[in-house]
Amino acid sequence: MIRGAGFALALLAACWTPVTGMATSPPPLPSGASAELLAPAQIAGWSADDHAAALAIFARGCQADPPLRASVQLPAALASVCEKARLLTEAGTVSGEAARVFFEHNFSFWRIGPPGAATGFMTGYFEPEFEGSLTRSEAYPTPLYGRPPELVTRMPEDVWPGLDTALSAARRTATGLEPFPDRMAIETGALDGRNLEVLWMRDPVDRFVLQVQGSGRIRLPDGSVTRLVYSGRNGHAYTSLGRVLSERENIAPADMTMDRLIARLKADAGFARDLIRLNRSFVFFARRDDLPPDSGPIGGAGLPLTPLRSIAIDRTIWPYGLPVWIDATLPDGTGGSERLARLTVAQDTGSAILGPARLDLFVGSGARAGHRAGLIRHPVDFTVLWPRDLGR
Repeated sequence: MIRGAGFALALLAACWTPVTGMATSPPPLPSGASAELLAPAQIAGWSADDHAAALAIFARGCQADPPLRASVQLPAALASVCEKARLLTEAGTVSGEAARVFFEHNFSFWRIGPPGAATGFMTGYFEPEFEGSLTRSEAYPTPLYGRPPELVTRMPEDVWPGLDTALSAARRTATGLEPFPDRMAIETGALDGRNLEVLWMRDPVDRFVLQVQGSGRIRLPDGSVTRLVYSGRNGHAYTSLGRVLSERENIAPADMTMDRLIARLKADAGFARDLIRLNRSFVFFARRDDLPPDSGPIGGAGLPLTPLRSIAIDRTIWPYGLPVWIDATLPDGTGGSERLARLTVAQDTGSAILGPARLDLFVGSGARAGHRAGLIRHPVDFTVLWPRDLGR
């Protein structure tokens, strides 16, 4: 029930903690990474952002219970601030000024530098839409699989004796854990006859793009749309096909966009099959027809993503729910560029998102978002808002 701005202001005052004397310990970081404490006034563009929009996303929760993909343990201090934000937004409309004050008085600001560099690195991703079918046919021969019941995802604290430490998942057997079949094994029949197919797609290139993005919309022959969310992966390391193709065909990395990679794969089915199989990682999906059409896809935190406000981070370093200020000059998708300086929320992760200042920006859904996302490979200022009262 909306109880008015007066109640919201009173609650904000209750959430207010004086900055003087509060702990300003930096977040724990990998060796070689740096953290510089900043005042909000030192952050260019901070005062001009739409803090109310960021607060509304942050207030929906740090993560679902359970999240789709586990991250490092959620700090109690961060969970507490998430709860404060929920109470504040439920009490009534929160102004941009009140939202800014909320962030400034609950967090300290740390600009993160990755080992050996002064700035972070950003890529973009999107929710694609493809044609597909719930039944196999000549037009739709490529299966998309649900999560096999014997698949075990490795948690950050798990130790699996005898298995490669690079494996992020394994297969549970009667005699213990063993590596799960890789992409080539799956594509040549390792999962046949088990009724794990959730739908069929036109070709392996569409499936590859869907697996890279981690979610998608499938338009069925009757015109209806079903939503797909990440449900696990086979645990083998991800290989960037764009990087491989760039090296093989002497294409400058800056020119190897997702659009160019897809066009090359679509032009030659045999070439596409062989190149895609170099990426041994294989992603499984679940259907979520309950998601509203205007809702974003579900990220690793188990919550809907918001275009240009949700980011994917390295889940072995950062918890979900963390506010992160980003500042970069990015392609606008129409041949120009624009500065993007805003507060985002860590709500997703990815197998290629590794490092303390590495992020993937969720751009949106559909072909236009996909075109823009494929152009983003840029340096970025990565400033973490870390809860003031506790370390991890």
